[in-house]
Amino acid sequence: MITDEEPTTGALRLPELTGPRVRLRAWRATDAHAVREASYDPLIPLITSVPSVDSEDEALAFVERQHDRLRTRAGYAFAIADADDRAVGHAILQLRLAEGARGSIGYWVCPSQRRRGYAAEALQTLTAWARDLPELDRLELYVEPWNEGSWRAAESAGYAREGLLRAWERVGGVPRDMYMYGQLTSQGSARGEHGPS
Repeated sequence: MITDEEPTTGALRLPELTGPRVRLRAWRATDAHAVREASYDPLIPLITSVPSVDSEDEALAFVERQHDRLRTRAGYAFAIADADDRAVGHAILQLRLAEGARGSIGYWVCPSQRRRGYAAEALQTLTAWARDLPELDRLELYVEPWNEGSWRAAESAGYAREGLLRAWERVGGVPRDMYMYGQLTSQGSARGEHGPS
């Protein structure tokens, strides 16, 4: 059940972030259409928690999982909304605090909404906010080498390609290479303790 109740003690609070054309906000039951459309994409269900079947119940379960991420302090999951407040995609900052004060960012855009700049703007908006989170020293994301649109979005948001991770992740049971993109947060930059180059 999706509610607008106050988060429990210890839960993360999801801010609403606004860019020039997009708004990053909480997922709502009325956003199920975006999840259902994404379920038809050949890649999105393989690498995210989007269901691989077009079902209202499964779409609503996805929406609820995004709220659970706040309750469990796993991260911040946003619907990417257009100027009409219609969900066109998803952006997430997963907290990897046990692994070294890192935030891992992921995103997807509905197939019908691609090539409109939503991913790049959402990533820029999310990154600008996440850079000032005191618990993070570093932001990173992983992009398959063939996904030029995604790595261009990363570069437009100030991420540097740091390397190619061979057979980094299995996608559909097949080992896939990933480019690693990263940038330091305000905290990480201020510390200046990056070791020898």
